[in-house]
Amino acid sequence: MTMLNDPSMKEIINDFCDESASLFDQLEKSLNSLEENPSNTKELENFGQVIDRIMGAAKSIGATEIATFCELGKVIGYKSSQIKDIPLIEVVVAILFDSVDMLRKMNLSLKAGNDTSMNKLNTKAFVTRLNWLSEKFKDIERASCAPVSTTLNQNSIDDLMKSLGL
Repeated sequence: MTMLNDPSMKEIINDFCDESASLFDQLEKSLNSLEENPSNTKELENFGQVIDRIMGAAKSIGATEIATFCELGKVIGYKSSQIKDIPLIEVVVAILFDSVDMLRKMNLSLKAGNDTSMNKLNTKAFVTRLNWLSEKFKDIERASCAPVSTTLNQNSIDDLMKSLGL
């Protein structure tokens, strides 16, 4: 039995879901700000920091699908904060909005007691967009995107996608 389906841990899972919902609001606030002013890439930094918090908490409770999607969002947020191409930033914002929407659905599924939240979501088109976007940032190295001892490169991003079964 995992933490996610242990009845004695339901309160912790609910707390995670409630806190995540609040953080999703913060993520959307950053994205709304970017929609209004795409040159304010500091908001992408903020997005990366907030989604990183959700990722860490998701990992600690064993919500691996949520953690993996958060990690991808973190990488895209941090790496895209390094670019100045406004049309590309606008695409990033749209995809990150979709990411937050998908995370909200996963979160609701988790709170409802379905720890296999990915099974009910159609992620194929979303993953295609993430793959396309990750290609745009393959040459950007970023220490804050590095796992414990290595830099997160395109192969690492591909491995994250595979871990989602995609």
